[in-house]
Amino acid sequence: MDTSDTERDNWPALMERAQAGDQSAYTRLLKALVPVIRSQVRKQLADDALTEDVIQDVLLTVHRVRHTYDPAYPFLPWLMAIISARAVDALRRRGRHQRWEVADDHLADVPAPLSPPRQDSQEELAGYLRQLPSRQREIVEHVHLREMSLMEAAAHNNLSVAAVKSLLHRALTNLRRFGAHHD
Repeated sequence: MDTSDTERDNWPALMERAQAGDQSAYTRLLKALVPVIRSQVRKQLADDALTEDVIQDVLLTVHRVRHTYDPAYPFLPWLMAIISARAVDALRRRGRHQRWEVADDHLADVPAPLSPPRQDSQEELAGYLRQLPSRQREIVEHVHLREMSLMEAAAHNNLSVAAVKSLLHRALTNLRRFGAHHD
């Protein structure tokens, strides 16, 4: 990464100013992030065109979820989580769209599955969400599935932003617990 540690130290403050509406701070931050994003994505992907697509996807995601960043915490781990998720998403999409040809004579060598495949991930997610208290489920659906901002979700549910954050935290803690006990 060719950004200096001093410049990186400014990222939380720039994001905080951007969250408050400072367009110039936001522009500076995004320009500083592009080389870092490119460097990290290239470590995960060999395809230059796909790399550029992922960079754009990361920037759009940063824009869409910038309200979730807490300036009291380090910026780089937050950004790295977004980069990693978008790179994995791109690889999955590419894998879904690639066609693999297999000669018929090799099919006999492929063992049949021992057990039926796990339920579809959408059904699995719906099952987890049904286990949440209704208020927590509504907030998760609004913020994470409908991509409402915290302020929009708060207004829609007649709650404060702090209450929405609290409900989200409790819901995500419950979802992690449900997932850990699932297998």
